[in-house]
Amino acid sequence: MLRLHAAIALAAALVAGCRIGTFAYIGPGDGPPSVSLAASPAIASRGETIGLAAAAADDYRVVEVEFYRRDLGANTLLGRDGSAPYALTTAIPAAASIEVRYFARAIDDAGQAGDSPDVTVRVR
Repeated sequence: MLRLHAAIALAAALVAGCRIGTFAYIGPGDGPPSVSLAASPAIASRGETIGLAAAAADDYRVVEVEFYRRDLGANTLLGRDGSAPYALTTAIPAAASIEVRYFARAIDDAGQAGDSPDVTVRVR
């Protein structure tokens, strides 16, 4: 009987030490996260600071949201935010032409990623 109590106490201690969200589930029906992006203001001058705000959701847990600028031939990572509300401030590049495009990428606890549609900021 003493061994049973010791085993229960050990099991309780192990469970108490576990944190929810430390495992990743990928199974039937587990899809990538969804994310949308908004930029403010929608029209800005070169060098002006704009705000990017993302809304992300997942069937389990969103770990972080990455913010990108689409440049010619590449995407430039601007930064990451690991907690809601997901947001970032950035400046319009000095070399920007008539518009700058941005997107957000949400990543869940299983490593799956989902991208937002592009958001365009017009350059004055």
